[in-house]
Amino acid sequence: MAKKTVASLQKGEGRTYSKVIKMERSPKTGAYVFREEMVPNDAVQAALK
Repeated sequence: MAKKTVASLQKGEGRTYSKVIKMERSPKTGAYVFREEMVPNDAVQAALK
């Protein structure tokens, strides 16, 4: 299933997006949580702030 998703992102408009993974601290447990989101290439720096 993952191959199909990756393959579809390589065609056409999929190249204009990047996957951003942020590590955040959970306020409830104190453990680290990873947040993933797809953002346009132009907004990567804004998404990391």
